[in-house]
Amino acid sequence: MAVSSEYLDYVHDQLSGLGGVTSRRMFGGAGLYCDEFFFALVDNDTLYLRVNDSNRADFTSRAMGQFRPYPESPQLSTTYYETPADVLEDAAALVAWARRSVAAAMAAAKPAAKTVRRGRSAGRASAKRRRERER
Repeated sequence: MAVSSEYLDYVHDQLSGLGGVTSRRMFGGAGLYCDEFFFALVDNDTLYLRVNDSNRADFTSRAMGQFRPYPESPQLSTTYYETPADVLEDAAALVAWARRSVAAAMAAAKPAAKTVRRGRSAGRASAKRRRERER
């Protein structure tokens, strides 16, 4: 992954209407967050937006490329697609597309948030109940 500071600044400027956008450099590229939701990444001065079933057709209908995390590998990401140039150049359009990507990131985070983890005390309580039933 590689990203120039100029390109990252440009993307931030184009996304200023979204609000709450921050970036974190990682592995030579950058991840974009809206509040705490990871909704886009930048690699080789290309913006990739998060997709799911609700917005994937916006990208596939325009034959946009999928993110390839490892250039030497044939493996492609199914959750990040390249942003069309005309969308990137139109700040209002980019914000609209980014909002759908943020929604996709939020939807992906919800199942993990619903997972209930049993603490040690819950495990002990159920073991205690089993022992009491065995008596």
